[in-house]
Parts: sequence; structure tokens; C-alpha cells
Amino acid sequence: MTNGPVLIDLEDASKETPATAPPVPDLATDVPTGRAMQTLAVLGARRPSPLSRFFWWAVGALISFVVSVAAWDFVTTLLDRNTVLGTVALTLVGLVLCALLLVALRELSGFARLRRLDGVHKAANAAIAEGDLKAARAVVDKLEQLYAGRDELKWGRDRLAERRAEVFDADGLIGLAEAELLAPLDTAARAEVEAAARQVATVTALVPLALADLITALTANLRMIRRIAEIYGGRSGLLGNWRLTRTVMTHLVATGAVAVGDDMLEPLIGGGILGKLSRRFGEGMVNGALTARVGVAAIEVCRPLPFLHEKRPSVRKLVQRALSGLFGSDKHAEGRADQNINS
Repeated sequence: MTNGPVLIDLEDASKETPATAPPVPDLATDVPTGRAMQTLAVLGARRPSPLSRFFWWAVGALISFVVSVAAWDFVTTLLDRNTVLGTVALTLVGLVLCALLLVALRELSGFARLRRLDGVHKAANAAIAEGDLKAARAVVDKLEQLYAGRDELKWGRDRLAERRAEVFDADGLIGLAEAELLAPLDTAARAEVEAAARQVATVTALVPLALADLITALTANLRMIRRIAEIYGGRSGLLGNWRLTRTVMTHLVATGAVAVGDDMLEPLIGGGILGKLSRRFGEGMVNGALTARVGVAAIEVCRPLPFLHEKRPSVRKLVQRALSGLFGSDKHAEGRADQNINS
């Protein structure tokens, strides 16, 4: 027996050293996913169950009944006590009912305008598919009636009236109407999309408050969709705007267009830079890009004609124009990314 040291040779010993070990992942610089817009899209596309619809209908009916009975008791009791005060109360209740009636009529009018746009869109698609010149002329007539009161489209209406008799095929006639009437509206709609994307990206990146990004995304997208509908002649009320928003969000979720990767933002900030940005700044960029996708979907839903000769709005170009102000150039973007990492 020896008292010296014993050397044991381990054949399976790891050859990895601290110098060769992979770096610890930095969770703060993970590629952002646009959580606010992802949540908004899922919530907007979710259809309530029949049980929940029945529950909210029953709750609304109960509240309406209680308010009506309370108002009736209040007016009748006040009439018994004082005729003058009771008459004033009755007049005020009548004014409230008139206001509610006007609001209901406005909502019904909004739904009717949206159905009108959808009807023109379907008729245009059918006329193009069948090559029916008579149906195409009917579609153009409906467009002229739809935009008859729009002063900014007077020049386009005059040009369309002068040239429509020279076109003898359905595709060419609808393309002419698209170029003369819808081209300026497309420009205005793209400007609304860019403004909404810029607002969502800025607030998400600069405001660290909890739920601020979600609230901003909700309000900005609702306002953007309402403005796009108004631009194309589909001005809607509160319920109509919410239904339109649900339609747009359902389309986005169904087509899987609620995910943004480096390929969309690469032309703006350079390849691979998205993963190097600070988490908050990256979330703002992705939320802005998803807002642009919502805007393009809203344009397709609200536009009374399909994109035939005019180019469909490019989400990538909209994002580049809307968010390029947040970057001076790719080199400046890389410099800011490095500063974010070092800080």
C-alpha cells in the first residue's frame, strides 16, 4: 500500500472549458413577437359562444327593463307631486329616447353602407370573372352614385364619364374606374395605415407602463379601421366598426398573418438587427408592423373594388415608410442596437 496521490484517468471527461462554453442567453434581447398585437388579433377574432351571447342579451334586457321601470316611476311620482317638474322630467326622458333612436338609426345606416360596399365588391368580382360588360357598367354606375357627393373625386368622376364609353370589356372598364376613383382613396388609406403603425410603434417603445401597448394598439387599430372605412365610403357607427374590426382580425388569424419575422423588417433595419435591439424597442417595431398588416387587411375589406390594375399595398413598404423615421439608416440602427446591448 502506498500513501502517494492516486491519478484516475477519466476517458469520458468533458473537454469543454469556460472559454468554449456557449454564452448564457440574454432574455432581454430575444427576438420580440409583438405580444400586444398578437393578443389583440386573437381577442378580436374570437367568436363568443352561444351561451355567452345569451347571457349578455339577458343582462342587457334586464338592465333596460330596470332603467325603464325606474324612469317611469320617477316621472309618474314627480307628476303627482308637482306638475311642472313632472313635465320637465317627462320631456327629458323623451329627449333621451329620441337620442337613442337616432343612435340606432345611425348604426343601421352604418351597417347598410358596409353592406353596400361589400355588394359592389362582389358584383365587380362576378363581372370580371364572367367578362360581363353590362354587369361591369352597372358596377361603375354604383361607384359613381357612391362617390357622387365627394368633391375631391370630381375630377376623377369627370374623366371616368368621358372615357367609359371608349371601353368595351369588363376588365378594362372596372380598371378605369379603379384608376380614376379609387387611386386617390388608396393613397389616403395608406397614409392612415402608416400613421397608426407609427403611433403604435412609438408608444410601445417609449412608454414602459403595463398594458399601455395593448391599449394603444386597440385604440389605434379601431380608429384606423374606422378611418379606412370612411375613406372608401363605408362610414360606420360603434357597432359597425367593431363588427368590421372582428372581420379584419378573423381574416388575419385565418391566414396566419399575425406573425412578423426578420424578413419583414430587414429592409428597414438590416438583417439580424431585430434580434439585437432592446426588448421594448423591438416590441414596438413588431407591433407597428402588425398594425400595418391589419391596415392592409382593412383596405382589402373596405375597398369596393378588388385590386385589378392598381398595385396592392405592400406591408413591407408601408412599414418602411411608417417606421423609417425611428432609424436614420441601417448603420445608425446598428449603432443604436449596440448602445442598447451595452447599456
